[in-house]
Amino acid sequence: MGDLSKDINSAFPNNKVKAMLNIMYTANWISSYQNTFFKPFGISPQQYNILRILKGAGEALKVQTIKERMIERAPNTTRLMDKLCAKHYIERIPCPTDRRVVHIKITNQGLTLLEEISKTHRDDLLKNLTQVEAEQLSNLLDKIR
Repeated sequence: MGDLSKDINSAFPNNKVKAMLNIMYTANWISSYQNTFFKPFGISPQQYNILRILKGAGEALKVQTIKERMIERAPNTTRLMDKLCAKHYIERIPCPTDRRVVHIKITNQGLTLLEEISKTHRDDLLKNLTQVEAEQLSNLLDKIR
């Protein structure tokens, strides 16, 4: 790993094409790593993101608010929450004034799961970057968007 041209055995017409393909290739590589990491915990990276959002909020949130804060805005957020609810990591709280609104709250079991995950050793995917390089990368990605 480390040279896209060698990794996918390809040449590129210019550096912008190579950069775009490298972003997509790296995003897929990170996604595969995350799926493998979270599998033993019985959740997906998207479900982990939901739990982190709820923990960070410190209060119950509307489903729409959670969707807006997610890194990967999946159209299946309700299904992701259904699975978390079935595992007792979150709970649904109906809004007393509007039946269409449901608030989501992380449970103690959900908080315990997050603690277990944080104690697990994770490889630093950016270990080959200095702090300055990591900041540069982040700024360049922001610039693309």
